[in-house]
This record gives sequence, C-alpha cells and structure tokens, in this order.
Amino acid sequence: MGLQDMGFSEATPIQEQAIPIVLEGSDLIACAQTGTGKTAAFLIPTIDILDGISGKQIKTLILCPTRELAMQIDQACEGLAYHTYVSNLAVFGGNKGGNDFTRQKTAIQQGSDIVIATPGRLLQHISLGYVDLSQLEFLILDEADRMLDMGFLADIMRIIATANEDRQTLMFSATMPPKIRQFAKQIMQTPKQVNIAVSKPAEGIKQSAFCVYEKQKIPLISGIFKQKEVESVIVFASRKSSVDKIVKTLQKGGFDARGMHSDRDQSEREKIVNEFKNKQFPIMVATDIMSRGIDIDGLSHVINFDVPSDAEDYVHRIGRTARADKKGEAITFITEDDMRKFGRIEQLIEREVDKPDLPEELGEGPKYTPRSSGRGGGRGYGRKGGGGKGRGKGKGKGRGQGKGRGPSSKSGSGRPGGQGGPPSNRPSNGNQGAQNKPNNKKKRRRGGRRKGKPKDAPTAQNQPTPPSN
Repeated sequence: MGLQDMGFSEATPIQEQAIPIVLEGSDLIACAQTGTGKTAAFLIPTIDILDGISGKQIKTLILCPTRELAMQIDQACEGLAYHTYVSNLAVFGGNKGGNDFTRQKTAIQQGSDIVIATPGRLLQHISLGYVDLSQLEFLILDEADRMLDMGFLADIMRIIATANEDRQTLMFSATMPPKIRQFAKQIMQTPKQVNIAVSKPAEGIKQSAFCVYEKQKIPLISGIFKQKEVESVIVFASRKSSVDKIVKTLQKGGFDARGMHSDRDQSEREKIVNEFKNKQFPIMVATDIMSRGIDIDGLSHVINFDVPSDAEDYVHRIGRTARADKKGEAITFITEDDMRKFGRIEQLIEREVDKPDLPEELGEGPKYTPRSSGRGGGRGYGRKGGGGKGRGKGKGKGRGQGKGRGPSSKSGSGRPGGQGGPPSNRPSNGNQGAQNKPNNKKKRRRGGRRKGKPKDAPTAQNQPTPPSN
C-alpha cells in the first residue's frame, strides 16, 4: 500500500513537528492525545530510514501497553512498509497454548526489522537468550504514561538494559506527568520535545452527566438504551466486575452487548474488536483498555459508567465519538465520590457539562457539589500527608483529610481504594544499564542501501502523512 495507496493527504500537527526531528537523529519526547496521528509520526520516518539498512537483526523495538495497540501498530506498519523491504513482527501474549509463543520465537530468531511488543511477553523471550537488541537503531515507547501507570517500569528498564546504547529513543505519550520526564532523563540523551496541547472535546459532541447513587447506575444505563437509538457505543467502566454486570443486564434486556477486559482470551478479544469495528453488534462495554490508542471510528455514543481518575482520560474517552466533523453524544454517571474528579474535568475542558435530572422512576440523585469528595461526614480521598491515593477517614472534604490507609506520599492521583498505586509483581532490579549511557551519541549506522529498492517506496520527506491513528 504505502502512503498514497492508503489515501493519506495531509500531515497532522504531531506528524509535522515530530518527523523532521526523527529524521535528523535526535531523541524525542512527544506529547499528544489519542487520535492525533502519533503512530504514523514515528512509523513513517523509521520505515524510511530502515529501508536503507541491511541485515536481519532487530533494528527497531516499539513497546506499547496492550495487545490491541500492538496489533494496531503492526497493521499500520504493514500498510506503510508495503513498498519497502522492511519487515515487522508483533509480540504479545494472551493466546492459549504454546503455538503462538513458538511462532514468535521462530520469527525473532530469523530476524525482523521492526518488533512491536508488550513488555511482559518480550521479557519472556529475552529470558530464553535468543533476543538480540545489540544493534538496535530505534527504541520507541508508545503510550508511555499508560505503561508506567500499569506497572511496567521495571520491565521496560530490564529490556533497555539489553539494548544497544547507541540508539535513537522516541517517547510518545498522551500526558506528560513528572514521572514521565524523570523516566526520560534515565533513558534519553538531550531529547527534543514536541507538545501538542490537549484539545477540548469536539464541538460535535453533546456532553451530559447524571448525578447518581451507585445503585442507580444499572437501571439508568438500561433506561438510556431503551430510550435512545444507538448505532455504535462504547461503555467505559473502571472495574472488570462492572463490565460483566453491565453486559449481563443489557443482554437480559434484549440488547446485543459484549464485554472487553483483560481476563478475556486474546483470540476472543480480537474477535470482539473486529466484529465491533464491522458493526456486527452495537454495544461494547470495556475497561480503560479501549480508551487510548485503539482506532475505532464512527461511534455514535460514549458512556462513562465510571468517571475516569485522570481528567485527560475523559477527553480521550469521549474523543472516540464525533470524529471527522460528525455528531456524537457522551454521557457520564457521577456518584458522590466522583464529584471532585468531575469538577477537575470541567476545569480542563473549560465548560460546565449539562446535568439533567434522573428519570422519575429512579428517584432523586445526589446534589452536584464538585468541591467536596465522598458522602457527607464520610470519606475524603488522600494518603497520609495529603494529596495522594487512598481513602482518608476525615470529614469528607477531599484530599488529605484525617488518616490514610495507604503509604505516605506527597502526591498522587486521588484514586479511591487506599492501595498506594497499582499493585505490581514486576521485578525491581531491572533499572540497570540505561542510566550510565555515554553523553556522546555516535552517528547512526546506515549499513548500505539495499539494491533494487522499488521506485514508489514512500519517503517521509516528500510524501503526505496520515491524518490520524
């Protein structure tokens, strides 16, 4: 296929700014939200460069947080590299049995120019001794903030410790919290930065929010689907148990709904995503696994069954609808414990979201008070020391009230539950090697351009770039 064959005509802002930096050989930190074309921003220049480097070694490693995103990048790579000699391989887990692992092992040993991998599965291959990253040209981290949120930091550092230090490192992230900047200092050399500000939700999105008690959520979502005609909708829930409960309720009501979360077998997840993309069923209920990086267009509705913990994730979620100047609708359920979080969302998008009354049969919901968090006289969110994760036992005015059950911290995301961040069983000794990189970066090895390169092979300098990923 290639660029022209795939119908691309104009560069997005992230592509316009990032591609020249990649081509000049600099490390790069790029911050842009979902749907801005980040995937093409790193694939187009790397494919162009790799097409002039010979050898069967792994030349580019792309790390990403989920299997679905790895598959999507792999598919985009196949299309963009169609007229070149560049090969690609996706490495991720989730399938039952050992056939898939064996296939990946064979492909790695035979050699692939670009490997797109989730950290956990790649480490399994590395531990067996046949993965050679000593001649790596590019290390690319896609959705870096999400990988750190999911507890992959130690895994990533272990992988980097086996990689060529004379490489170019590219980091793409939807948000840029301090932990990302600190991480970049460990693995990058004087990186250049591109920051595409988080845009406000598209004008075509009709936003509304219902203030509810937890027990009112399931009856409310059933009523919404009975009253509205939905062509294609994703319902986002924070917990896997909620996904299963919502799906069961909707199916009992006669609606064709499927659930997506990490407990699903990989083949089942692929089947659900493909059937949803092909409009074979209208309702997908999913955890945050679908909120970023997965290219699903044409949604008529997005429903936030739970308010996302990060205000920017709200923008990512509802950005799934009203793409390409189309109309869409986003509906959010706000419980008492979510009001402070939703207040931060309204501050980010610089508007007050309409809050209609609940249907009469559900009774009244709580009053919207975004400056408080938790039920009156109940729980505020905050670790001991203020501003962190975990439930406090104070008077319910928000962060840092009273005693926290989580460990002490000066900052955090305000997540309920008092666990002090997501649990991780990742090894903690993988942060060696990448911290002592030399300051003088060697010139990239070009190897020698292959003979017989097709004349219509895409070049990032002269060809138009994709509008979005």
